[in-house]
Amino acid sequence: MLEQFNLILFSALNAHADLTGWQLSGAVFAAEWLIFLVPLSLTLLWTNGAGPGREAALRAFGAAVGALTLNAMIGHLWYSPRPFVAEVGHTFLLHAPDSSFPSDHATSIFSVALVLAFSGSALARRLGLVMLPLSLLVAWSRVYLGVHWPKDMIGALLVSSGFALLACTPMAQAACARALPMLESVYRRLLALPIGRGWLRP
Repeated sequence: MLEQFNLILFSALNAHADLTGWQLSGAVFAAEWLIFLVPLSLTLLWTNGAGPGREAALRAFGAAVGALTLNAMIGHLWYSPRPFVAEVGHTFLLHAPDSSFPSDHATSIFSVALVLAFSGSALARRLGLVMLPLSLLVAWSRVYLGVHWPKDMIGALLVSSGFALLACTPMAQAACARALPMLESVYRRLLALPIGRGWLRP
């Protein structure tokens, strides 16, 4: 039943074979380039220099790493063929025929967006609220272009939500608060020159 629903939903979302022009370019941009919002947002929060922003960035990074680790374990234990491997639908992106479930792209951006959107830093919340609808666009585009199933995105959202919740627990917040001074010390040593010249905040 669930697999049948997945196939029906994929058929409804997957692009037609004659997809070209700005629609193809826009979908490829969403599928391949919006993911760079993850490192950009975390770097912006860290270099902004505010304690709450750095703490939020650290928790979001931890949630993404934990979620991607679980994804790797799932993919190792259970192989889910991608649509083009199963010869279903139309594919517009080159991709390795590895396991599709859950989607790593969606997991990365969902995890970071969810943690930031519910953090105590105003800048982090703004970034998270911007990233949340864009994360849905990433998920849609990868199904639309035929490299993922809808179930891969649902799985990614569930894994990401779980780790985002863990990252927002008092235990996770306390662990990040303890680790933050050490990481800031390493950051200041490694980037002493640009910090000393005022290009980056200490």
